[in-house]
Amino acid sequence: MKNSFFALVSRMRYIGRWGLMRNSSPENVQEHSHMVAVIAHALAVIRRDVFGGAIDPNVVAAAALYHDASEIFTGDLPSPIKYLNRDILAAYRQVEDVAMEKLLALLPHEVQSAYRPLLVELDEDVRKLIKAADRLSAYIKCLEELRAGNDEFQAAKREILRSIEANPLPETAYFMEYFIPAFGLTLDELDLSV
Repeated sequence: MKNSFFALVSRMRYIGRWGLMRNSSPENVQEHSHMVAVIAHALAVIRRDVFGGAIDPNVVAAAALYHDASEIFTGDLPSPIKYLNRDILAAYRQVEDVAMEKLLALLPHEVQSAYRPLLVELDEDVRKLIKAADRLSAYIKCLEELRAGNDEFQAAKREILRSIEANPLPETAYFMEYFIPAFGLTLDELDLSV
């Protein structure tokens, strides 16, 4: 039996992000999902190893890889439209839910239960860490664009920073303090010594 799940997931690389913004370095959903997974894994490690929380970083990272998989069917709706009002956001979330269920249904029945928690039934703690990682990834994108001289991302940076600072998760503050400053450095400025 032919199955299209992974062939569709591989097409995430064709879905552009930041569609209403001029980008000096275009980003696609697959690249974004990878970075969100890396950051979400880090946030989970910080929760477990720094703050003593009980969470599996590998589960968080796996779920983060699929956090925008619904966009295979929906495309990336720009944030100014998605968050224009509550009705639009609620409707879009319903569309995302239907898209995730459709994607899940494309898997063989025997493995659907393994993918369900990654696609549609995220644990609340996992969901919060992925959302925080998603915001951090967007902030990093803004820093990179601004560093490249693209002032188009000034307002987005301010808005995203406000949402990050409003995030009550201590893991987010830790990541901002210890890891974000390096994103403003050139390769030559990065400390590679051990």
